[in-house]
Amino acid sequence: MKRLPTMKQLEYLTALAETRHFGRAAGRCHITQSTLSAGIRDLEAVLGAPVAERSNRHVLLTRIGAEIADRAKALLRDADELMDVARTGRSAMSGDMHLGVIPTVGPFFLPRVLPALRERFPDLTVYLREERTGRMLARLEDGELDAVLIALPCATGDLAVEEILEDEFLFACHPAHPLAGAAAVPPDALADERLLLLEEGHCLRSHALDACRLGDRRTRTQFEASSLHTLVQMVAAGIGVTLLPRLAVDAQVARGTGISLSRLAAPASRRIGLAWRRTSPRAAEFRLLASALRELTDPG
Repeated sequence: MKRLPTMKQLEYLTALAETRHFGRAAGRCHITQSTLSAGIRDLEAVLGAPVAERSNRHVLLTRIGAEIADRAKALLRDADELMDVARTGRSAMSGDMHLGVIPTVGPFFLPRVLPALRERFPDLTVYLREERTGRMLARLEDGELDAVLIALPCATGDLAVEEILEDEFLFACHPAHPLAGAAAVPPDALADERLLLLEEGHCLRSHALDACRLGDRRTRTQFEASSLHTLVQMVAAGIGVTLLPRLAVDAQVARGTGISLSRLAAPASRRIGLAWRRTSPRAAEFRLLASALRELTDPG
């Protein structure tokens, strides 16, 4: 019987392909660099061909190595789903679940729901990873994550998605701003304002532009922030105005800043949803999780 690569060797190769560095790949696999190097050499012996070119500065995969790494990633995902199939034979909502969440949702939403989820599903262990939408969806596709909490609308392709809640945008400005204290701010009033946004790559950026009805006309601003907390501080300093999701406002993101918050005359919002691969054998569990999250956030 011919020798075949082991799953561990394929895991080492995919980590090396993604990091292009033996030390970082070893860290990702939670092993020593010497163990990873030995595993790669063993893999090359099994394959009868080199998978990487080594130097003191970087690692370059060979053509064969790159092709095998791509296939290995799919095999590892399938193997993980085999374990999911086995888990479905046990009780629902048990075992490990790797959940991704975007930065403009995680710190404001999860503290509201995680304690209740732990009480409701004591046999479930949730591992969280916070990341921007694009990278997080890639991890979901690759099988590194089981499900993700995202803001909609969003290009989700063939993913299954269930909406959890609607998240209204509020207009935020300095207390001395002419629009401060307004009962409702018309979108047209924002056209000439210095609008502060998150950096490119945050889906909240495009959602805010859509809410202001600015579309692609305002793709760059004088200041772009990496977090909502930074945006709030810039508004408090009188540098400009912004839109904040109510989820963050209710979580006291603006506490102590004195900034003015108003509704928009034409209410605009984003939607928070749970997404997962349609092929996942844990789909029923994800639907149950979505239902629980809706129940826990229902103001009624």
